[in-house]
Amino acid sequence: MKPKVIVHEAEEGGYWAEVPSIPGCATQGETFDELLGNIYEAVEGCLFVDIKDIEVTEKDKVLEIAV
Repeated sequence: MKPKVIVHEAEEGGYWAEVPSIPGCATQGETFDELLGNIYEAVEGCLFVDIKDIEVTEKDKVLEIAV
């Protein structure tokens, strides 16, 4: 998976970024390097949801896929 990330300069300094293909996925950083690290954390947090709160029956299958 290679989602596009839009990086913006923040008015108050630093940067913020959004991932349009993942609604609600955004982050910020004081420096560009900090922002880059935060982008990976944000995408992971938006995509990897713990299934413990989802009802899974014995007829269901849980798959983990790479994209």
